[in-house]
Amino acid sequence: MRLPIAISAILVASLGLSTPVISQPPIQVAQKPASNNFALEQFKINYRLWKQKKISNYRYEFTRSCNCVPKATEPAIIEVRNGVTTSITYKSAKIPVDKALFQKYKTIPKLFNIIRNAFIQRAANVTVQYDPILGYPTQISIDYDKQRTDDTIFFTISNLQNIE
Repeated sequence: MRLPIAISAILVASLGLSTPVISQPPIQVAQKPASNNFALEQFKINYRLWKQKKISNYRYEFTRSCNCVPKATEPAIIEVRNGVTTSITYKSAKIPVDKALFQKYKTIPKLFNIIRNAFIQRAANVTVQYDPILGYPTQISIDYDKQRTDDTIFFTISNLQNIE
């Protein structure tokens, strides 16, 4: 009869020893990805670099991936002269695009505005790659809200050429 009492006493004692560990608050683990501070600093550096180059006549290829109409995701060639967009054509068909689909993306400064606004709106994730020489963005990925599936945008800017 003493054996069950002894076993019970040992079990109760062992539970008592672990009580302080169990009652301590859990260690907080960061659930949010690294902040956008580094991305914001990179934005500032590259925006300054782009402005220092003073490129006002250029052409580039623009491609957008998003949850939007198919015509908005076809690659387009955008030409800018004296800082003003002079033409936007589909790369494959070489026909003019519906300008309303590309209004926000028709110059490099407008693309920088998209990035800046993502920081202002505190987007969940802003990832941008920049051209190391000219500073313009070559890939932009913005997820405005991790809880939504239809708000992520992705742009590719390629083949930028300074034109006369």
